[in-house]
Amino acid sequence: MRVLAVADFAAPAPSAGVDLILSCGDLPPEHLAQLARSLDAPVYYVCGNHDLRLREREPEGLLNLHCRLEQFRGLRLAGFEGSRWYNGGPLQYTEAQMRGLARRMGSFLRAGVDVMVTHAPPRRIHDREDPCHQGFQTFRRLIQRYAPAYFLHGHVHASFERPEERITTVGGTRVVNCSGCFLFEIGNESRPA
Repeated sequence: MRVLAVADFAAPAPSAGVDLILSCGDLPPEHLAQLARSLDAPVYYVCGNHDLRLREREPEGLLNLHCRLEQFRGLRLAGFEGSRWYNGGPLQYTEAQMRGLARRMGSFLRAGVDVMVTHAPPRRIHDREDPCHQGFQTFRRLIQRYAPAYFLHGHVHASFERPEERITTVGGTRVVNCSGCFLFEIGNESRPA
């Protein structure tokens, strides 16, 4: 299965051959709807810290993963919206709040998760030290406990010359910074496309 993960800013995407689109946040709802139409693929998303319009009104055909476990063709997807609290915005969470959300999701996650979709990164993996761009320690615990094949995030804007530069492997989990877009395959042997 070919998966397109997007986040933070519109980047050139493939024109065809995508089965699933995952958004890690901070993209206009119109852009996500256009991707869904042009690629004829479903969009599962989480809101980023700037996605107020998307949170207020979900466009038709887009599926919100925040605090949910969904399945697509046997692939188990879960997600968490927002960033670390830094100025009191509506899509910002303290570490304690995110830990509480993860605890509430625990009974669903115990069934297994293949791909975790978040806006913010895990703490000390692709994050920064300024208050806005620090990751969540809770996400590191989720990786350790549930070992998803992929942990996809956005929020920390970066450019990459090669797909491998986006990926940090933690145990058996590939943590991927999806700023712009990242195309990969999930199947018997998962690898960047």
